Amino acid sequence: MNDVIRTLYAEHRSISAVLSGLRELVRMARSSKQRPDFEVFRAMIYYIDAFPERMHHPKEDQFLFARLEARHPPSQPLIATLRAEHVLGAKLVRDLEHALLAYEQGWPDGVARFAEEVERYARFHWDHMRREEHDLLPLAESFLTDDDWAALAAEFAGNADPIADLRTQDFSGLFQRIVNLAPAPVGLGERWRTADPPGR
Repeated sequence: MNDVIRTLYAEHRSISAVLSGLRELVRMARSSKQRPDFEVFRAMIYYIDAFPERMHHPKEDQFLFARLEARHPPSQPLIATLRAEHVLGAKLVRDLEHALLAYEQGWPDGVARFAEEVERYARFHWDHMRREEHDLLPLAESFLTDDDWAALAAEFAGNADPIADLRTQDFSGLFQRIVNLAPAPVGLGERWRTADPPGR
């Protein structure tokens, strides 16, 4: 596996980790009797917007997809699907932001809609990443040349994921903020109190 593909897999793992944490926090919020810390929700959605939607997807569109289309024209329908999903993903993030704002302003109302939008985005993004990893990247490995991979490595170098490479980031920045804000077991923050069992 070359460095470019290794980077894409690492970035997908980062995105998946944040999505999994977000889903778990929503589950906890639905069973909690205290107001959740909305800052951690905002930090997670900021990450989803700032990295996957504004950096990860554009570099795929502009560099990887363009090179694969040139080398292997039969890949064009698949690439068109993935590009359309990138556009849809940006819209789904706006839906997430709106649902979070309504939840924060109307708490405890709004959790059901927010949970629905989180689940919708998470399932959409996992399906999208699976399509890239199972369908697109094997084509790229087969048809791109060594010169293509060298150029991609240089083009990708300018877009560093703030949490993908924890060895160089030393758990700093956004990832550390999410970890510190998120309650256990997702992060290191104070656990949210759950609702009392019926009859108590």
